[in-house]
Amino acid sequence: MAISYKKLWKILIDRDMKKGDLARAADLSGYTLNKLNHGENVNAETLAKICVALNCNFDDIMEIVPDEN
Repeated sequence: MAISYKKLWKILIDRDMKKGDLARAADLSGYTLNKLNHGENVNAETLAKICVALNCNFDDIMEIVPDEN
C-alpha cells in the first residue's frame, strides 16, 4: 500500500502555486517537502498544516493506492 499526493500537486497547479509557496504557507521544511515529492509518509500534523493552509481536507490532498497483488 502506498500514499499518493497527486491530488495535492493538482491543487497547487489549479491555484497557480509553487511547492515553495506551499512550504511557506504551511510552514513546511525542505525535508518534509522532499518526502511529499517522493510519496513518502509524513505525519498527520504535517497533513493538517497543509489542509489548513489550502482550506481543504485530507482526502483532497492524498489517496491510498493499494498494492497490485
